[in-house]
Amino acid sequence: MQLREYSALDATGLRDLIAAGEVTGAEVESVAREAIAAVNPDLNALTQDLFDPALDADAAGVLAGVPFLVKDSGPFARNISFTLGSRSINRAFAEVDHELMARFRRAGLVAIGQTTAPELGLTFATESRRYGITRNPWALDRGVGGSSGGSAALVAAGAVPIAHGNDGGGSIRIPASSCGLVGLKPTRGRTPSGPLAGEAGFGLITEFALTRTVRDTALLLDAVSAPTAGEKYTSLAPRHPFVDSTQQDPGRLRIALQSSAWSDAVVDESVRLATVRAAETLEWIGHAVSDAMPALDADDLIEGEMLAVYSTGAAMLRAPRRPDPALLEGVSRRVLEETARASALDIMASIDAQHRVTRSVAEFFERFDLLVTPTIGQLPAPHGTLDYDNDRYSAREWLARISEYGPFTAAFNISGNPAISLPLGESRESLPIGVQIVAAHGREDLLLSVAAQLEQAMPWRERVPPIFAD
Repeated sequence: MQLREYSALDATGLRDLIAAGEVTGAEVESVAREAIAAVNPDLNALTQDLFDPALDADAAGVLAGVPFLVKDSGPFARNISFTLGSRSINRAFAEVDHELMARFRRAGLVAIGQTTAPELGLTFATESRRYGITRNPWALDRGVGGSSGGSAALVAAGAVPIAHGNDGGGSIRIPASSCGLVGLKPTRGRTPSGPLAGEAGFGLITEFALTRTVRDTALLLDAVSAPTAGEKYTSLAPRHPFVDSTQQDPGRLRIALQSSAWSDAVVDESVRLATVRAAETLEWIGHAVSDAMPALDADDLIEGEMLAVYSTGAAMLRAPRRPDPALLEGVSRRVLEETARASALDIMASIDAQHRVTRSVAEFFERFDLLVTPTIGQLPAPHGTLDYDNDRYSAREWLARISEYGPFTAAFNISGNPAISLPLGESRESLPIGVQIVAAHGREDLLLSVAAQLEQAMPWRERVPPIFAD
C-alpha cells in the first residue's frame, strides 16, 4: 500500500481492504507510521514516540487493523503513561484500560501513539508549556482547537483515519471545526465513563473520537456504545444500528437555525454565513427550517461549566501526589486554589444552573427535531489567542474568556444532548468552518442521518489541507 492510497481512505475503506485480503493489517500499520512521520514534524501533535509495538487489538473486530491514536487525557490505556498536558504530572501510568479503550481494542483499532492536549483540558487551544504548540495542517500559524487538538491535527492531515477525543465543553467539536473533521459528542451515557470514574465532570464529559467521514463515526458508535452495568448515566438504546441511519431518509424534520450566541460573543461573518448556507441546504433537501434557539442564560452556561472546573481540580487535589503549583500553568493554579476553597453551596449553585439549562434545552426539543448553530464563533485562532498560562483569570473569568471564542458548544455538555460538528464551510483564507447540529437526548440516529444528507449535498472529502500525508 502506498502513502497516497492510504491517506485517501477512511477507516471503513481501510477495513474493507484488509477484510478482503488486498492488504494486511501489518502493511497498513507500517504506512500509518510513515504518514505520521511525514506530517508530525510540522504539526507537533504527539506527546511521545510512537508505541512499539502497537497496543493489542482484536483481529476479528469490526475495524480490525485500522490505525488509531489515543489522547493524553488521563488514565485511558493500561500501561501507557499520561500527563494531562502538564509539567506537574511526571508520566503517571494507567493500571487498567478505560472501558471505552477496551471497546476500541475489541473493535480492532490498532493504537500506535498518543496525541497532545492542553493542560488539564480546560482550554480551546492545544498549546501547553509541556508540549508546546500543536499546529493546524490547514495553516501552521493557526490553532487546532482544544482539548482534543493533537488527535484532530493528525486525522485532518491524513495520518490516521480515527483518533480518540473527549468533550467536556466542546473538546471534540471545536477541534473538528478547526481542522475540517467530523466530531460527534454522543448523548450523555452513550459511551462509558468507568471503571475509574463513576461519572466524568459531573456528567459534562463524554468520550468518543474524531473522524473524516460520517460513516466512520456511525460505525464506531455502533462498535463502542453498548450500555455498561453500573454506570450512573445511560441513554436510550438506538432504534437500529447507527450505520443504517446514514442510509435512511429521516423524513421532513423541524429544524431550528441559531446564528447568534446566548451571550454577547461576536460571531465572525464567514462563520455565520456558513451556518446559514447549511440551513438553506437542509431546507432545499426538504426539511422545515426556521429561526429559533433555546432560551438559555449565558451566566447559567458559565456556572454549569464550573462543574468541570471543580471536578478537574478535585481530581488533581486527591491524586496520590499533589501537583507542584510552580509547574502548573496560570489558570490551572487558579483552578486548584478555587477548588480547595469551594463549598457544598458552590457545587449546588452549579448543579442548579445545570438543571436550568437541561430543562430549557429539553423543552426546546419538544418543538424541534434538530438545532443548527456554528460550532465556534470564530475562525481557527492564531496561536497565543487563548492565553491559558495567565494568573490574572479566575476560573469563571477563564470560562467566560473561552466562551467568547466558542459560545455554542458547552450548553449541550451541560444538557447532555448529542451534538455533531460537520466541516461544511470554508473561509476566504481556505480555513475550515464547522457547523454544529444538535438533537434531543438519544437521537444520534437523526444527527447521523442528516449529517449523511449534508455530506452528500455539501461534500468535503476532496478538501485536504496543505500539510497532508500524501
